[in-house]
Amino acid sequence: MIRLNARQVRRLALVRAGLLKNEWSGLPAAAAGGGRRARNAAHALMRHFGYLQLDSIPIAGARTHGIVLLSRFAGFKPELAEELLKPGEPVFEYWGHEACWIPMELYPAFGFRRQDFVVHPWYGDVLGENPELVRALLDRIRDEGPLRSKDFEGMADQAMWAQKPIKRVALALWSAGEIAIRERRGFHRLFDLTERVIPEAHRYDLPRDESVRILLLRALAGHGWATQGTLAATFRFTKMRDEIVTALEQLRENGDIVPAEAEDLKGRVMKGFLLSEDLELLDRLERLRPRRDRGVLLSPFDPVLWDRARVLQFFGFEQVLEIYKPAAERKYGYYVLPVLAGDELVARVDLKAFRKEGTLQVLARHDEDLPERCHAERDEAVRSALERYAGALQLRLVG
Repeated sequence: MIRLNARQVRRLALVRAGLLKNEWSGLPAAAAGGGRRARNAAHALMRHFGYLQLDSIPIAGARTHGIVLLSRFAGFKPELAEELLKPGEPVFEYWGHEACWIPMELYPAFGFRRQDFVVHPWYGDVLGENPELVRALLDRIRDEGPLRSKDFEGMADQAMWAQKPIKRVALALWSAGEIAIRERRGFHRLFDLTERVIPEAHRYDLPRDESVRILLLRALAGHGWATQGTLAATFRFTKMRDEIVTALEQLRENGDIVPAEAEDLKGRVMKGFLLSEDLELLDRLERLRPRRDRGVLLSPFDPVLWDRARVLQFFGFEQVLEIYKPAAERKYGYYVLPVLAGDELVARVDLKAFRKEGTLQVLARHDEDLPERCHAERDEAVRSALERYAGALQLRLVG
């Protein structure tokens, strides 16, 4: 049985995430400008992970999908991150890890989820309970073209539109694959008929078992080493334990993955998996000498950070998300970005952008408990991370 130590797991995770030795993960190191080169870099990242998670909060100057791209690609323009979902681009929006932009090539692999979501996981059988509204909504999109949620709700002169749960019906139709999100404008979704958004070559459903194998491989490619639980959570596989076990066994028999144990920072050993192709990386990871005086800010929703138990086990960093807490109960702040330096998370900063004033304010900084000999490197890493981020946003750093 292969066994990795915590440093190997951590470094492999960062390599696979495009945050350490980009060339080893097949990702570009830079994406200057807002043209095709930058778009291609963003698409490469989405293909690598299988998703780019979305979130609406722009308080730090960019939304999470922009911050994830800024942290990987020097010179990436944050405004481009808001324009990646456009007609003709190889991207669609759907439920991946959460609401995500996903490479178009994976549309067939989510057929099982579209089938499962005919009865919506939150709203129940809203489509079956509102057949007239479903028909009316589809007819309106067919006749008028792409519409926003508030375009539906604006039909105040028609009692049916004003009184029925139109927004839920629209989201349920999208979840079931009956309509699709054509693009976002000002981060508002524009719904259209699926056949006008998804190219015909991709409009089919793969068998469920094949889909699970494809998505598990994509998840492992983004994580490096991972447990079965982390892999299942990547694409929110729920109530699918037997299917996941079967898929992992088939992938192992095919030689795509290998079982591997990992020892965390406290000496606990866990079972997990590696891509077979990553075995040759392990020796190279040991020889790495990452710079600890150059930092980068990570989105609180970064693919490296959302599995908070994993971050604590292998980085020794307590990743805390306090957006939904009352201000008085927050320990670190509202929208807190961890600072990655080399292969360690060394600090976190709470940021707020003031566009009209042209400033990015550091509301709070919290350093990790490191030996005193590491303080100068950490300070330089935090400084360089903040300056890089503020420069990308074209804002003046304050505080």
